[in-house]
Amino acid sequence: MRFRLLPAIALASCIFFSCGPRYERLGGYAQGGVYSVTYNTAGADLPREELQRGVDSILFTIDTTFSGYNKKSQLSRYNRGELDTPSRLFSETFELAKEFYELTGGVVNAGAAPLFDIWGFGFRNDSLPSPERVLQAMEESRDWHKINYNSFAQGLSSDLVAAYLRSHGVTDMLVDIGEIYCCGLNPRGKGWTVGIDNPRDGNNSPGAELRGVWCSDGASCGIVTSGNYRKYYVVDGVKYSHTIDPRTGYPVTHDLCSATVVAPTSALADAVATYCMVVGLEPARRFILSLPNVEACLISETETWSSDGFTFLQ
Repeated sequence: MRFRLLPAIALASCIFFSCGPRYERLGGYAQGGVYSVTYNTAGADLPREELQRGVDSILFTIDTTFSGYNKKSQLSRYNRGELDTPSRLFSETFELAKEFYELTGGVVNAGAAPLFDIWGFGFRNDSLPSPERVLQAMEESRDWHKINYNSFAQGLSSDLVAAYLRSHGVTDMLVDIGEIYCCGLNPRGKGWTVGIDNPRDGNNSPGAELRGVWCSDGASCGIVTSGNYRKYYVVDGVKYSHTIDPRTGYPVTHDLCSATVVAPTSALADAVATYCMVVGLEPARRFILSLPNVEACLISETETWSSDGFTFLQ
């Protein structure tokens, strides 16, 4: 799962107005960081305290289902060959990972966990995996005997929390669990706004330096930003991105700096943003234009491109 302690981070930051009298906030710790939910209490059939307990319960279930850091989670047990009876959530997430694999032609590949592992260990030891070890990890990735959901798990977490809130009558909300899901209106009666960080090396404080702002129209959607400018390593003068291309086994080398994607679900937006950061600007642009109900803003070292339906205020 893509925890904030892993070599990936959600780069979009929310711009909130002061909550009005009908809006409340929920929050706490989850997935190696903090989460927040802002929602309109009108229509909610539970008080804030009960909704808070419900959200925390969902996040606990997510942690025990597909957290790679929780050694007792179902995902960790699956990766050790010890999971006999997966839960419904685990099975549905596994099938969703297969769908994203097919959609992206293998670019978003939950089965490539062995590749992610060797590059992670290499970075922590200030060394790089040998070509032989890369080839071995690619071979190990073919059978999906070891998986992770880094490419869409935080987005899925936001979707699950949002679904819970909708089931209790909430229609206006912004859920931020590293990735964002929003619907309805903000406390000022307008669509939610999300800041897009300027993707330059050295900009390490989310929200401190923005390239622009995305504005929602009130529709339900996920919005996710992935980028390569905060998590990278330099070895022998060469910069290595945290984004690994499972087709080659190596970090990407193109000049796409960040991809912000809006889609009907946060999980889909997360997976598509991952795809963009693997393939680079031109393939990403073509892919976005081929997908229904998906919009994006792609920022490279030389240009900024956004699809026609992406409301981007610079």
